[in-house]
Amino acid sequence: MIEEFEEDLDESTSLQLWLSDLSTDSATRNLGAVLIGIGGMLGFIIGIMLISGNVSDILSGQVEQSGGTADVEGIVISELVSNSSGAEGISEIDVLLYDEDGIVIGSDSTDSGGRFSIEDVPRRSVRLEVAHPGNITVQVLLIPGDHSQITITLREGDGTQVLDMEGESYLRESVLIATIFAIFTLLTGLAGIFGGIEARKGISYKKTWGLAFLGLWSGGLMFVGPLFTLSGMGLVGLSRRQFYDVHSKED
Repeated sequence: MIEEFEEDLDESTSLQLWLSDLSTDSATRNLGAVLIGIGGMLGFIIGIMLISGNVSDILSGQVEQSGGTADVEGIVISELVSNSSGAEGISEIDVLLYDEDGIVIGSDSTDSGGRFSIEDVPRRSVRLEVAHPGNITVQVLLIPGDHSQITITLREGDGTQVLDMEGESYLRESVLIATIFAIFTLLTGLAGIFGGIEARKGISYKKTWGLAFLGLWSGGLMFVGPLFTLSGMGLVGLSRRQFYDVHSKED
């Protein structure tokens, strides 16, 4: 029993000595600096890649003016009746797409599930029309690409129902959010790089830790970048006494 306790004590002492050696070895801090820098660099690269998507063209409306195309996809369903029947896809329904001059520029027939798809439609104002005997004709005004899925409900009756979906697009807002996220990733990745530089200098532990923490939010390659940053922060934390501001306070 005593021998086992002594063995555990020796192992604990050996571990403490090993950690103590690591904490005083400048290589520990330098390795931590490299890992933090790598994590920040990965985030910085991801930020560059996101921004290079050139989303500003979409924000400025250049996509619509440059002849871009998009697919128009959706589903045609029957009207829900008394919460017991309907709301099912209708097959073999003709879907026509008209331009502003009333010329048919695309068409499709719904499949067994009521779905349709009209590919490579110019991104400008169009009119989608679904007409079926015994049902109200549905016309949808839209810009291709602004809506991932269009749902058209056929109701019994006569006449025409016009749905204006040109003003319902959240594409610009989505692009704006994506741009903000890309800039945030770029800046936090840059903070991680500077965190690695500060760790290498060994002057300010607080500044190093703060920059490295910001670098964590860059999320380079999902978890790979943060893993490098966290590992580097662990080594920097172990060697914190090597930093000038920490060492001077203890003295």
